[in-house]
Amino acid sequence: MDLRNLIDIVVVAIIFYWLLALLRGTTGWTLLRGLLTLLFIGFMLGNVLRLTMFSWLLRNSFTALLVAVPILFQPELRRTIERIGRTGLGSPSATPATERIFDLLAQACRRLSDRHLGALVVLERETGLQEYIDTGVELDSVVSVELLMAIFSPATPLHDGAVVIRHGRVAAAGCVLPLSDSVGTEWQLGTRHRAALGITQQTDAVAVIVSEETGIISVSNGGRMVRNLDDNKLRRILRTLYRRPIRGTMAGLWRERRIPVLERFRP
Repeated sequence: MDLRNLIDIVVVAIIFYWLLALLRGTTGWTLLRGLLTLLFIGFMLGNVLRLTMFSWLLRNSFTALLVAVPILFQPELRRTIERIGRTGLGSPSATPATERIFDLLAQACRRLSDRHLGALVVLERETGLQEYIDTGVELDSVVSVELLMAIFSPATPLHDGAVVIRHGRVAAAGCVLPLSDSVGTEWQLGTRHRAALGITQQTDAVAVIVSEETGIISVSNGGRMVRNLDDNKLRRILRTLYRRPIRGTMAGLWRERRIPVLERFRP
């Protein structure tokens, strides 16, 4: 084996590892496992048992399979292309301005939790959230505890939607987010929690949730969620997330593979 063949094998291995890391924990991972299982069963039936007609059917199905793959994995392909565009970019660092946002958000979540008022706040990072901002009411307001309390008051028409914070300002409220339908999503999670998982599966955003029923504070990133937080722990998680490479960059994929950041904060 010469050097060129060795480089070829290493490059292909890295590509496959990267794709599997991107699919891990998503609906596409379950689809991939099912697809590989069907192909293995088909190979066994067609070649080991020498079923001529079945082998012919399997061979002629590969063309349709090539067309079906982009359709089946459309969400994952979209996220992959977005993450390729972010490769090499670091996450926004925690500046004094973002530290202030974290502090105000933690204070607001504590007060919302004490009053059992539901809330969902999404912090935009590298992936733009304009398509979700367009579903709500644009505000472009300074972040404050009082504003967040007012938005999520049951008396306001915006309290059921999400607040999106962009560049340290409240960009919009009452926003509609995609709901997660991942296998393994806890059945007891409500719409806000499923929306938080959905937006963090599709983007690199950070979502903070307050449960209306229990008052529990949670945070989600990368399709993962940590619950039962207090305001101090929420601040620490937000600071940690903003110090790490974004999931989807090469450095971020490697570090997430070792210890996913939110897993470190689980009770």
